[in-house]
Amino acid sequence: MKKNIFSTFAKTLANMQRGMTGLETAIILIAFVTVAAVFGYAVLSAGLFSAERGKETIYAGLQQAKANMELSGSVIVTSADNLTADTITFTVRNAIAGTPIDMAPNSGATAGENMCVISLTTSDNYSNNIKWDADAIGNADGDNLLETGEQFAITIDLTDLPTGTFADPALGKNDWFNIQVKPMLGSSMTIQRTLPAGLDPVMDLY
Repeated sequence: MKKNIFSTFAKTLANMQRGMTGLETAIILIAFVTVAAVFGYAVLSAGLFSAERGKETIYAGLQQAKANMELSGSVIVTSADNLTADTITFTVRNAIAGTPIDMAPNSGATAGENMCVISLTTSDNYSNNIKWDADAIGNADGDNLLETGEQFAITIDLTDLPTGTFADPALGKNDWFNIQVKPMLGSSMTIQRTLPAGLDPVMDLY
């Protein structure tokens, strides 16, 4: 009797157990692989997008930080009365493999239209986007773009600055001045010089 009971119980347990076929296992495995592949693609795409954005940011920063313009030669200052400076002239050129720079001058009437801005600072005054003129010297193609192999002579007429911009005299003996040339693209170029104790008609501040 006991044997029949145990036999019946064992058969009942055997009937209640269910196994997993190979097809079900394959379906589950394929589902896991598919989900992992989709997740991996999403992560990879996000990483590539972030890397591309990072590269663009780095290139943009380098483009702004690198110097496209450099000083060529000395800074020439003239004085008609040997008491105050009249003009400041310096020559700029495009750095090696630099991007062309728009050097359309600020004649006063075109203020706000020039792409390259020049500011002048002295011990007593500061003026941004002052009037200046540009003349291409040497090899040039006739436009206002400062390109590789070209040079432009920049002249600042201190006697023709807007009224109230600078005190009179603007620059005298032993005075220093700071010029910042700010192109549209690339870093600014700074020129700082000090006038000698005795002014001459033409002074080479090398």
